[in-house]
Amino acid sequence: MQGFLLRRAGQALATIIGVVTLIFFVQRLTGDPTYLLVPETATKADVDALRHVMGFDRPLLIQYLDFLADLARFDLGQSVVQRVPVMTIIASRLPYTLMLAAGALLVACGIGVPVGILLAIFRDKPVAKLAAGFVLAAQSMPTFWSGILMILVFSVLLGWLPPSSTGDLSHLVMPSFALGLLSMATFARITRSALLDELSKDYARTARSRGVRTGRLLVRHIARNASIPLITVAALEISNLLAGAVIVETVFAWPGIGQVTVQAILARDFMIVQGVVLMGAFVTVALNLVSDLLYSLVDPRIVLDGGR
Repeated sequence: MQGFLLRRAGQALATIIGVVTLIFFVQRLTGDPTYLLVPETATKADVDALRHVMGFDRPLLIQYLDFLADLARFDLGQSVVQRVPVMTIIASRLPYTLMLAAGALLVACGIGVPVGILLAIFRDKPVAKLAAGFVLAAQSMPTFWSGILMILVFSVLLGWLPPSSTGDLSHLVMPSFALGLLSMATFARITRSALLDELSKDYARTARSRGVRTGRLLVRHIARNASIPLITVAALEISNLLAGAVIVETVFAWPGIGQVTVQAILARDFMIVQGVVLMGAFVTVALNLVSDLLYSLVDPRIVLDGGR
């Protein structure tokens, strides 16, 4: 186990450094943010003075090394536009994004897994065909379109839910469904495939031939064996939910990480974008590590060590 953790820690560090390096240099190709921070009447001397104050006149390699040095001290720097520490901005917006991601994950798992079970058990029945159509529609609909459609129906026409911003739990309903529907379709498809694969194996056929009811067979035997692909999908989908929050938060004016990222990109606020990307890379790496550890708990035959 120690060898496995050390190996994965090295891979995680290399991955994060690669992501940070890529985003650092790619952002600099978009242009100099100094011109967005000065008034239209500013002279070249004013622009040069501001660029010197912000450190953008230094060689790019020096800026990169300074950024890595700050990162080693857990310092993400200061926002170019707001002149506030990036860590402070992320900390103030992160709870809203986590709340939205949790609601979307609840929608994805709470609907996707039961629908997947229904598709596997009643695959030749009309109810399964209706469920398959629902999954296909959810998978085909873009997130921004489903969000706008929900606002039109449930806010404008019916007046049941608030259209945007934050407040009580009613403000969270539509953003959670808009963000979670696509992941719900993924959970449903993976659950169906995993269950059908297990039901076709010898132990499942033998149990059913002996009169074991399908429900008991699912709970006592098949559920654990079919959970490994679901663990893999869950790790990927949580990362996708955090990424998809950019669109949903923009549509619903939700004050989370996604909204501040869009604003930072438009303003060429390098530091905020770097901080958000770094956070996303860390979350993705951590979720993949957790999923690997869960494999060994679900299936004791899986051994985690330095070589496997």
